[in-house]
Amino acid sequence: MSMHLYRGFEIYPLIYPHVPAQNGSPHNYDAGFDAAVKICLRGTTDTLTQSQTFRLLECPPFGTAGDARRASLLYAENIIDDNRGKQGFFSDMP
Repeated sequence: MSMHLYRGFEIYPLIYPHVPAQNGSPHNYDAGFDAAVKICLRGTTDTLTQSQTFRLLECPPFGTAGDARRASLLYAENIIDDNRGKQGFFSDMP
């Protein structure tokens, strides 16, 4: 799993096939991919202090895993930017 840093937060894109594999069948990657993102805030001692996971809603399946990954990173950055200084998302943010 790849990690990106943005404004002091760790962002982990979570990409998975749109259609789950059934009964030992292989994944159907042609059906596209869905995405979610985990946003983490670490303390000063490299311990996880808070994390939240957000699913990208109201998106049709992404055509490629790369498209889903890029969309999840942008989604996380927007969540972080939109919630700076507000309550609700990591309530003790500076």
